[in-house]
Amino acid sequence: MKNEKLKFIKEYLLISIGAFLYCWSWTSFLIPNGISGGGVTGMATVIQYATNGFIPVSFSYLLINAALVTMGTIVLGKGFGAKTIYSIILSSILLKVLPEWVPWSSDIQEPFINALLGGAIGGVGIYMIFIQGGSTGGTDIIALIIGKYREVSPGTVFMWCDLMIIGSIAFLPDKGLQDVVYGYIQMVSFTYTLDMLLTGNKQSVQILIFSSKYKEIADTLVHQRDKGVTALDATGWYSQTESKVLLVVVRKYCLSEVMKTIKEIDEKAFTSVTQVQSVYGQGFDQIKAGGKIQWNKKQKES
Repeated sequence: MKNEKLKFIKEYLLISIGAFLYCWSWTSFLIPNGISGGGVTGMATVIQYATNGFIPVSFSYLLINAALVTMGTIVLGKGFGAKTIYSIILSSILLKVLPEWVPWSSDIQEPFINALLGGAIGGVGIYMIFIQGGSTGGTDIIALIIGKYREVSPGTVFMWCDLMIIGSIAFLPDKGLQDVVYGYIQMVSFTYTLDMLLTGNKQSVQILIFSSKYKEIADTLVHQRDKGVTALDATGWYSQTESKVLLVVVRKYCLSEVMKTIKEIDEKAFTSVTQVQSVYGQGFDQIKAGGKIQWNKKQKES
């Protein structure tokens, strides 16, 4: 019971920190410099620019997310809905009060730098919320729904949504192509940061090991390092000697451990390391089959 309470506090504390970073990136780097990024926050920013501040970002942000949260709760479950509702309400409050509580805004004169920093800080904030199973709403919800059924990175979903949202800035009377470009810079910085953080620990490498001591290396990797090893038949064409080539696929962060094991057994072993894009199966990612999303409603028989 105590562990569950600590886990609950930890999750919502990290979500709160993530929401603060995300909102701070907007109130201190983007909005003061007239930059509009993507997502629902970007859409709300466009609305604020279009109405000359009459409709604030916090109000539009809360209103637009209301409908999206309902769909996210149906598809992803009540746990998702609770954390997301908390994130949306907290973010709406922060977007309203941060300019007063933290009146500091970037003193960097170059909009390009502000767009890069705002996008990167916002990406870190969304990452902290994502890993706790929450979302700040908007295109985050769309990304999580698609990611549940399709092998598509969240950054890709954000990109397509943001292209349309940021492009709408060009239709505002006091905005132009330059403002659209700065918005796209923020989008690239945001999506790159988010994808690197989310997929960094999932990157895998494929290792081919050529050694006369292949048996000792394989036994050590399997029984002492708990790594999967496949032995492939091979023939050294020059010497016409039959041997085995070991094939090992591990997460990138395990590479140093495998290389250290090889070196301890055979310093002269020839090793080839290749980064692989996607790995599916036990111990790695699961294949997400395509198909229509099944809603939690009974279909009437005709």
